[in-house]
Amino acid sequence: MTTLVTGSTGFLGSAILRQLLKKGHNVRALVRQNSDRRNLDGLKVETVYGDLTDQASLLNALKNCDSLFHAAADYRLWVPNPPEIYHHNVNGTRNLMTAAAQCGIKRIIYTSSVATLGINKDESPADEITPVSLDDMIGHYKRSKFLAEREVDKLVKKERLPVIIVNPSTPVGPRDIKPTPTGRMILDAVTGKIPLYVNTGLNIVHVDDVAQGHLLAFDKGEIGERYILGGEDMSLHKILFEISKITGNSPPRFQVPHNLILPIAYIAQWLAGIMQGKDPLVTVDGVRLAKKKMYFSTAKAKRELGYNPRPAKEAIKDAVAWFLNWGK
Repeated sequence: MTTLVTGSTGFLGSAILRQLLKKGHNVRALVRQNSDRRNLDGLKVETVYGDLTDQASLLNALKNCDSLFHAAADYRLWVPNPPEIYHHNVNGTRNLMTAAAQCGIKRIIYTSSVATLGINKDESPADEITPVSLDDMIGHYKRSKFLAEREVDKLVKKERLPVIIVNPSTPVGPRDIKPTPTGRMILDAVTGKIPLYVNTGLNIVHVDDVAQGHLLAFDKGEIGERYILGGEDMSLHKILFEISKITGNSPPRFQVPHNLILPIAYIAQWLAGIMQGKDPLVTVDGVRLAKKKMYFSTAKAKRELGYNPRPAKEAIKDAVAWFLNWGK
């Protein structure tokens, strides 16, 4: 069995790839010509060059494959040119799924995100059927992932494409080389660059547990269903406190209102637009997202897939350890 993995050089994609290798899959990694390939170092994997925006390259990459894990995504909370993120996440996903249909791929795992799901106003954990609409999506990343997931849904229903959707929450852990927005927050906390915090919360999970959840979905998931691959709901204050216990740094003591940070975010984005190539330290969408606590239930994945993530503090510990040794 040959399995194609997109996003294989990235944080989550490389974790999925490692799990597939452990399970004995022949893995083919789709990489771009300019990809940072450090996460593939030392792994016995076939590589093929291609791009989600190039249909011919996708057909070539999928040739003689039986299965597909689509983990590639443009994960940015701020983009100077918003159409880019839709081109990558929506059009790219449609291109890949269409190519998979043409190639007769037998089983597909699509990595969506909890960003596409509804949020309960009472802050209780949301699940796969919590009501949600496009109007609920804050920012271009969430909107693009919501629209991409709807494209997948259409192909499942109309073309009977054999796709199982997984919705990771907030993975943390080793090999976050970019890093992701959450990884950047952890890195800033490790280096003492977060003096204040806002009242928000996330569902924290170890990246390797999410990767294992992908394989459980591959083995046991039902076509057309979605499964939340999360971990533990934690307030931002608790996350930062856990990091401080590991590093010995003092945790931030002062909570600030979201509306006080919002003007700073607008200024930061304006400056980033002038200083091309440098991301803002804080984003408007990030502040708006922080007004809602992203808490989720993994009950369905546990019940139907046998998913069993480790405690969140272990995920944070591994992430901190990796960032402390990053670049050494």
